[in-house]
Amino acid sequence: MRSLTRRYAVTLPGQIGGHAPPSVVVVHETQTVGPDGGLVWESSDGGLRVEITRGVATVLAAPATCSRHPCLTAVPLP
Repeated sequence: MRSLTRRYAVTLPGQIGGHAPPSVVVVHETQTVGPDGGLVWESSDGGLRVEITRGVATVLAAPATCSRHPCLTAVPLP
């Protein structure tokens, strides 16, 4: 299933207890299918890989410096 959106902004929370602001990472569509059957979206450096369904990004791989959250908010970009 091909998406009309070509990229999403995914918000990564700051470290727990670190008082750091959240960061936003832009992910782009890949041709890979994730474990739930949806497209895999990936950051330009490949550090963040998610499967997005109805505005929720399920984390498949995340940078080690990011606190691990299983689901994140994804907003479609023009």
